[in-house]
Amino acid sequence: MRTPMPTKPLNDIAVKQGRKSNARWVVAGLMWFAIAINYIDRTVLSVAAPELIKEFSLTPEMMGIVLSAFFWSYALLQIPAGWVADKFGQKMGLGIAVGSWSLATAATGLATGFASLVGLRVALGVGEAGAYPANAGIASKWFPDKERATISGLFDSASKFGGAVAMPLIVTLMMTFDWRMTFVIVGLTGLVWSLIWWWYFSDTPETHRSANAAEVQYIRGGQAQQHGVDTTIAMKWYELLKHRNIWAMCLGFFTINYISYFFITWLPTYLVKEQGMGLLKMGMVASLPLICGLFAEIAAGWLSDRVVHSGRLSLTATRKLFLIVGLSMALCIGLAPLTTSVGLTVLLLCIAKAGTTVAALAGMGAAGRRRAEEHDVHRRRVAEHGGELRRRTGAGDYRLHRGLDRIVQNGAGLLGGARNAGHPELRPAAEEGRAHRCVHANRASARRRAPQVLNEPYSR
Repeated sequence: MRTPMPTKPLNDIAVKQGRKSNARWVVAGLMWFAIAINYIDRTVLSVAAPELIKEFSLTPEMMGIVLSAFFWSYALLQIPAGWVADKFGQKMGLGIAVGSWSLATAATGLATGFASLVGLRVALGVGEAGAYPANAGIASKWFPDKERATISGLFDSASKFGGAVAMPLIVTLMMTFDWRMTFVIVGLTGLVWSLIWWWYFSDTPETHRSANAAEVQYIRGGQAQQHGVDTTIAMKWYELLKHRNIWAMCLGFFTINYISYFFITWLPTYLVKEQGMGLLKMGMVASLPLICGLFAEIAAGWLSDRVVHSGRLSLTATRKLFLIVGLSMALCIGLAPLTTSVGLTVLLLCIAKAGTTVAALAGMGAAGRRRAEEHDVHRRRVAEHGGELRRRTGAGDYRLHRGLDRIVQNGAGLLGGARNAGHPELRPAAEEGRAHRCVHANRASARRRAPQVLNEPYSR
């Protein structure tokens, strides 16, 4: 176990007058950029997919395997990556993670065909698995409890920003250079970030050259448990499996990701192949749902806080309300193939993406702020399998109308789980009409079971 570093001597006058440094917010900015780069790197292949399909003569099924290969390693290594970051420090954990996935991204520009693309995507997943676990650890060490939710929301918002910016940015690079050079440029961006990270960051505020005594006192004085100094383990990760809320959230995020990852995997190909858009127009249009998701998350977070503080609804009732509203919005993706208007289709996709972010925000809140960083890694590991399923079932099936029955079924399962905190069925429907039977089955099941409240330790 790593030996905690001694605390800096405190200047009482500086602490009282609040003349503290702001090194933690520079760290927050680096965390934000790490997640933004993370999502840009995982999105670049989706934007380049039409060109890759053409150059390497890939079938839709082969492209689906390439897109999903990222999740094979990403999902399986979430917990090991968190252990490595805790064991050796987040400086090493996040620095190596960003550096390794950036090398994998840059090397994709040298791909020669299907096999090399699959291998490089697996390597990308190995690196990116360390991003969120390391950031959760940094948030627990570098920020007081009252800023923990703010910093978590801040670095998570970078995922929406990165995905939205990636579309037009990558298209511009591809039109200026080519798809190979685009991968190299994007990969080099992450390597530059890694150098800055190694130069600036320290694992604890006590050892950072720019964090003065007043800031250290502000951080540590506002923490119920001083992570990095206090070595007491509040809960082992596998103990989370005893709580039904964790299982409900994992299953919920599994199906949310089934929908969400369509927007950064098959949507660009859908717009090019089915809607006949050129690269530039595709880049702008594909970014719109992600931008809507970014603003929806911010607005939903603000509004849910207002509802709770007004006293009109309890915390648990507010979370359930926003979860159900978000999932209802997400079902709009099933209406998209029923219209012939491109504008209306894009509008419905924007509403659907905004709904998934609102539902995800409510789902994360169900664990409570004090346990957020402890359940996040396990929840993400299960959730990412939903993204992998989305990519695989999207192969040869990126046309929205062929996925309608699967999407409706997963949305209905989530609505049932939101009300009962139960275990929605996740088996994709394979035959026509299966989705409609699933909707009725979930409604009937919900009526038979008595409503269950969230586990008390996770609803405070």
